[in-house]
Amino acid sequence: MKIDTHQHYWRYQAEEFPWISEAMPLLQRDCLPSDCAVAMRAAGVDGVVAVQARTLAAETDFLLQVAAQNPEVLGVVGWADLGAADLEHRLEQWGDHAAFKGLRHILQDEPDVGAWVDAPAINAGLHTVQKNGLVYDVLVFDHQLPSVIDFCARHDQHWLVLDHVGKPAVRNWAHSAEGWRKNMRALAALPHVVCKLSGVVTETDWAGRAGVTPDDAKIILSCFDQALEAFGPQRLMFGSDWPVCQLAAPYDAVHGLAHQWAASRLTVREQDAFWSGNAIRCYGLQVQALAD
Repeated sequence: MKIDTHQHYWRYQAEEFPWISEAMPLLQRDCLPSDCAVAMRAAGVDGVVAVQARTLAAETDFLLQVAAQNPEVLGVVGWADLGAADLEHRLEQWGDHAAFKGLRHILQDEPDVGAWVDAPAINAGLHTVQKNGLVYDVLVFDHQLPSVIDFCARHDQHWLVLDHVGKPAVRNWAHSAEGWRKNMRALAALPHVVCKLSGVVTETDWAGRAGVTPDDAKIILSCFDQALEAFGPQRLMFGSDWPVCQLAAPYDAVHGLAHQWAASRLTVREQDAFWSGNAIRCYGLQVQALAD
């Protein structure tokens, strides 16, 4: 069984996606499960975790509707304002949906990541999230990793998931590699932090070209190796970051890199954990429908 732990879906409206620039025409359109279905089947991927792409409470409702209409969408990581007074009420409402598994904020776009993670209301909100048995995905660029280490250490009552291997700056690897390694080791020392091998292709210098270069692929595979050394095979998960990945590489290429890496580095049992077991355990996914 293979589970893609990181896909995004939307009905495109420019004002709701300020992060989608004019340099990303591939993303300026509706992106729904049916648009990725053929590529997923070709890769042998059975199920998906849908992850928020809009900073709107309506995003969670939208993704839960998508999950209700598409049985392959096993889990939803939505969005809510962690500092809102009605957070507990919203979590209870969303908790009626079996697919609701957690929340995420586009933390990488905050002007002051350190101030955001230190805000008392944010910390109280994440405590509430974990108290309710929900996962929180952490999204930052590699240079922002130092700001979230203490934050992740404080919130150890349930799983935290580091998205996109901490977004290593592949395009500037010679200058960023050592800092990224150091911070990844610090996060991996926290046993409740899990890491997604996802989203790295768009950290290459993708603009104006098609595909990942051999040099980029070598760096990406090295990042996966170092994540394995730090986190171990029981705390790594596969994610494609579709459709965003298409800016740099199609789905088959992203899956192919992960398949090449897993097949050459992991035992059969470890591959099962990487492709599905760790996701099932971390997100509490119900996969019976996929087996029927």
